[in-house]
Amino acid sequence: MSEELNKQIAKRRTFAIISHPDAGKTTLTEKLLLFGGAIHVAGAVKSNKIKKTATSDWMEIEKQRGISVATSVMGFNYEDYKINILDTPGHQDFAEDTFRTLTAVDSVIIVVDVAKGVETQTRRLMEVCRMRKTPVIIFVNKLDREGLDPFDILDELESELKIGVRPLSWPINIGAKFKGVYNIYEHGLDLFTPSKQTVTERIEINDINSPEIDKLVGEADAAKLREDLEIVEGVYPDFDVDAYHRGELAPVFFGSALNTFGVKELLDCFVRIAPEPQPVQAEERVIDPHEETFSGFVFKIHANMDPNHRSCIAFVKVCSGKFERNVNYKHIRLNKQLRFAAPTAFMAQKKSIVDEAYPGDIVGIPDTGNFKIGDTLTSGEEVHFKGLPSFSPEMFKYIENADPMKAKQLDKGIQQLMDEGVAQLFVNQFNGRKIIGTVGQLQFEVIQYRLLHEYGAQCRWEPISLYKACWIDSDDEAELAAFKKRKHQFMAIDRQGRDVFLADSSYVLSMAQRDFPKIRFHFTSEF
Repeated sequence: MSEELNKQIAKRRTFAIISHPDAGKTTLTEKLLLFGGAIHVAGAVKSNKIKKTATSDWMEIEKQRGISVATSVMGFNYEDYKINILDTPGHQDFAEDTFRTLTAVDSVIIVVDVAKGVETQTRRLMEVCRMRKTPVIIFVNKLDREGLDPFDILDELESELKIGVRPLSWPINIGAKFKGVYNIYEHGLDLFTPSKQTVTERIEINDINSPEIDKLVGEADAAKLREDLEIVEGVYPDFDVDAYHRGELAPVFFGSALNTFGVKELLDCFVRIAPEPQPVQAEERVIDPHEETFSGFVFKIHANMDPNHRSCIAFVKVCSGKFERNVNYKHIRLNKQLRFAAPTAFMAQKKSIVDEAYPGDIVGIPDTGNFKIGDTLTSGEEVHFKGLPSFSPEMFKYIENADPMKAKQLDKGIQQLMDEGVAQLFVNQFNGRKIIGTVGQLQFEVIQYRLLHEYGAQCRWEPISLYKACWIDSDDEAELAAFKKRKHQFMAIDRQGRDVFLADSSYVLSMAQRDFPKIRFHFTSEF
């Protein structure tokens, strides 16, 4: 069994694709699936009619808006490897979903638009990777459009993302004159023919000075390529896999995801150098993936994968051992044994029932309300995976029922959407009204839209002016009681029944912190 386990772990590559909106993240995901044979035509769905929407964006609202709002999970086989991709939303209003996803992956691919360079959202996500020391590969996209000089891009990546870089492929011109990419990692020349479906031709070049290059790309471009490569070899350190695994060095690839160009080079190199599933830090100890006993945690919950069935799915990342169907596992928070008859693996919306899963795999478990984000499942051992942060929201609105006949549907809808971690619900203790707090404006629209279309409930928003919600606790019972009494109009409870102080301005918050020194104010909750 353990030999089999080791073999399975060595084959796994679990990673997230992250970027600023519109850098081409979802397109890159599609093309990776194309090479894995998981889809046969880019943009294809499982029907014979090819719809013009991406495989990984399947929620109605994503198709309308053209953006990803939820992390989708896709698995496929490539060569000898089992690859699990988590495509994350780039839009900053959904950053929280992305932060959580980063706790479930072993490495990350960052997509950067060659014309725009490094954008704010990318910077924030990189901070999370740095905090967790997650290895990063960078894909510079859209080379068939005009953009920055490759050397300028590399400088910007180093200074903005605070990480060493090492190009493993190099573009020959960009924009209208783009002719292809020289693959430094494998010494090959890839010539560019714009096509959204087919894969480009590949020419093996053993010697960069070979006159064949001049024939293929023209003398001027060949000379420029040799000069560039000389600078690359002179300026950048040799590629060191260990430095990459430690999160200190990022390999860089150039290409155009839309034209399926440079993607295979990225994938070929990725499966060879990316780390296999890594040990995970739990509160009690470090969990090694090679342990015989199963453990895993829920990093995401998604309501209504299938609008006909009102079902929720909890996404579980397998951390150690082997997960098996119909075996009893212990749900640590509820302290009870659960058995799963229909665990699934995903190819975007298509899912198939799986009998077993190994470390690095993501399993979908039908959820009837047993799970919260951060829950741990094990073969019996009491371990708690370190909590996944929930950030203090920055925007607030009262949520009111617009259709009194549908109160039950509205309640159910709010509960399920809050389980997903889309937003947070606070109940004001003074007047009993429900307040929704989010990180971005767009989430209010998403919630309203999904309540109507998935639960048949109508809500309306009413303004409330709040600066921040913070969780409070204290070892001094009397002081806590005095605080709650004085601030009773601004006290709320969250869904776990914890006390939340709703400060209506930064001044009020700093005064409260000054007047009540024995009370701790928290701006992230560990679920």
